[in-house]
Amino acid sequence: MRNIRLIAIDLDDTLLRTDLTVSYRTRKAVKRCIAAGIAVVLASGRTYSSLRRYVKMLSLHKSNAYLICGNGAIIQEAASGNIVYHVTLPPKPAIAAFNLADAEGFAVQIYEDDVMHVSRENEFAAYEKKLTGLRQAIPGNFREMIAGGCHKLVIPGDPMLLKQLEIILLNFVGGELTIFTSKPYYLEILPPAADKGSALSKIAAMSGIGQDEVMAVGDSMNDEAMIRWAGCGVAMCNGDERIKKIADIVTDRSNDEDGVARVIEQHVLGAGSQRKI
Repeated sequence: MRNIRLIAIDLDDTLLRTDLTVSYRTRKAVKRCIAAGIAVVLASGRTYSSLRRYVKMLSLHKSNAYLICGNGAIIQEAASGNIVYHVTLPPKPAIAAFNLADAEGFAVQIYEDDVMHVSRENEFAAYEKKLTGLRQAIPGNFREMIAGGCHKLVIPGDPMLLKQLEIILLNFVGGELTIFTSKPYYLEILPPAADKGSALSKIAAMSGIGQDEVMAVGDSMNDEAMIRWAGCGVAMCNGDERIKKIADIVTDRSNDEDGVARVIEQHVLGAGSQRKI
């Protein structure tokens, strides 16, 4: 059993099952961690408003927990939603990235509180509206929103076409922005040096917790930085093969089979924990 004092957990395809629920066993495992004084951080690309239901479900609002939102661009208090750290995209390269994506026919999305602003209607936005519960709006001038300061841009689309766009963006603005694929159909653009790993290191420092006392669990490329940074990086068995290669542990169960609960029971709570849940 490892001496873990902080666990950062991704949501989609990690903590959440396919139907977007958290199993009883996983909820109990997380709550036992909190009761034992282990900090639990939800680390997601989502906004605070779409995380609140899970904050309450896991009783994080009863502890001094933090949330990593926007894939690391924002750190918020779980109970109040107060922002303790945030960074926005530099306008010039962000607008350049938007122009390139727009010229290639892609829609671009900005997230703000409980609203998803889209540059044009698209099927992926409709799916995400259902996934997160965010309202959808099409602003009159998308470039003005970017210039005014936003935390990230998301470009949805066909995975094969996004790979080509990612190469273009990396060549033109890769040195000024953080660019990665969070899901095969989502290309994300964040401020430079903004990622879940950087945010997690800040939370650990604020909490007086050492790097070797941190566990991070995820499944996709937006989890890479925190899995690399944590003293114990965990990849879901249903995750991206690139993430599995860099992880210290790969779960033997998927997100639909209590994979997060299993790794907490085996490596954090210790022997016999499964029987107690």
